[in-house]
Amino acid sequence: MFLDNYEEFTDAQLKILNKYVTNTTGHIFVLKNLPEVIKGALFSRYSRSNLGLRSLLLKEFVSNEEEASFASIVGEPEGEGQAHASAQAAAIRKAQNFYDRILDGYGDDSIGELGGAHVAIENVSMLAAKLLEDSRIGGSPLEKSTRYIYFDQKVQGEYLFYKEPVLMTSAFRDLYINTNNYLFETYSKLIPPMTAIIEEKTIKDPTVSKAAYTAALRAKVLDCLRGLLPAGTLTNMGIYGNGRFFDQIIHKLHVSNLVEMQDIGKRLYDELEKVIPSFIRRAEVNHHTHQKFAQFNEAMISDLTLVTEHNEEAVEMNGQPGVKLIDYDTDSVAKVAGALLFSYCNKSLSDLCNHCNSLSEEELARILDAGCGARENRRQKSPRALEHANFTFEIIADFGVYRDLHRHRMLTQERQLLNCDYGFYIPPEIIGTAIELEYTNAMYKAKEAYDQIASDLPEEAQYIVPMAYNVRWYFHVNLRALQWLCELRSSAAGHPGYRFVAQMMAKQVCEKIPAFERFFKFVDYDGYDLGRLDQEQRKVEKQSQAH
Repeated sequence: MFLDNYEEFTDAQLKILNKYVTNTTGHIFVLKNLPEVIKGALFSRYSRSNLGLRSLLLKEFVSNEEEASFASIVGEPEGEGQAHASAQAAAIRKAQNFYDRILDGYGDDSIGELGGAHVAIENVSMLAAKLLEDSRIGGSPLEKSTRYIYFDQKVQGEYLFYKEPVLMTSAFRDLYINTNNYLFETYSKLIPPMTAIIEEKTIKDPTVSKAAYTAALRAKVLDCLRGLLPAGTLTNMGIYGNGRFFDQIIHKLHVSNLVEMQDIGKRLYDELEKVIPSFIRRAEVNHHTHQKFAQFNEAMISDLTLVTEHNEEAVEMNGQPGVKLIDYDTDSVAKVAGALLFSYCNKSLSDLCNHCNSLSEEELARILDAGCGARENRRQKSPRALEHANFTFEIIADFGVYRDLHRHRMLTQERQLLNCDYGFYIPPEIIGTAIELEYTNAMYKAKEAYDQIASDLPEEAQYIVPMAYNVRWYFHVNLRALQWLCELRSSAAGHPGYRFVAQMMAKQVCEKIPAFERFFKFVDYDGYDLGRLDQEQRKVEKQSQAH
């Protein structure tokens, strides 16, 4: 039986508590109307107190106005909007020593996960967006989509691409601007004929709503043309993250060689310092750890340049687009089977793995089938035992595909600098049509510009690389995360490019380790003309039912 009503409060205390907790009697409740610094400090102190959280809030925060400035921070706003925000920030700074002392004294780095913030990051390049999304644990980013939004808009007569400061003051300025304008002009120009081509190839089912068909058609057209957009294309992002996440990402931004990343890091720190200052103290731009890492980073780049200069032939020999499984554990079947048995017996994991190594294929199959038999759809997660099998894939695919697959959290991944060395992707819908020449001409023009800029400024040259050009990266991933990735990214609504990568990863694992094929039963290997049509139709039906 749960202990409700185990704390007693006066009427005055209950009036206060009702503002800040969802209930004052139950043993489960949610905090509300409190800024991040107070919630983080309260939970930090909570771990070292025998008081309930509500009692702790009253005793050490509400009643401790001198140090905690509680009323000043959470009280009724004296002004509206910016005035109130400024007053609250001033109150937080006044009580900073109090909150820093609690956060430092009652926790470790994980305390940074107790405070978070929602941040809007607008008009940054797609290149910057990828760096911001690199650190996924503790953060949840959402980015403006290239398949639902047209990127042909102009603001004050100019297309929206990043004007990289170093390039703007270099001899490449005109080349950079003219090439970007040409890419955007081609993208905009090809939307109508691309729409006509897709419409002609797709017979509209009279039972499908016009709205669903139009939405699916637009997604298909933009999927085909997004390869023309350069990496410097401006986008918008929303990120929710905890303090630990933001601390790490600001550190990465500070030590980047690119001006845009450094500027985003400074601005991000300045804004977060207004709402969660105690959680990002070590992210300040002049912190000594940033300086040391920047020195290390420069040394690594210098050393790697020497390596690649003597390895150009090897790079060319291995630069074909595709997916390649380059490493896996041949004992992984026994390891997964042993881990599946572990929680149901009193044997050690090593003994169970050794035991499973001695079993026949039929006996192993029964154990593995038990581990996946209950799954009825891809959203049902498999047992954690599948994490005992690991795989490493090297992938060369277009940057658009990388952007989509890059979002997966539970894996290790790294990419190389964007370049134009591995060729580019042409959607099959464009091949053999009247617009193929215009599409490829834009790609060749971009490569010419990239080659000239990269000879002097290889990192800055990334901004001009169109999304259709291939990039090399690797995934190191366990079987459980790979199952989720392949089943999700092969679904009908997905982009054909990343559907192919997901399908190939699943196929190669199943070829090397046939016993694991049972774990990929919801991978979709079919092809679709308008992959999003069913999903858009369901959306329309739900909207009509709601009205």
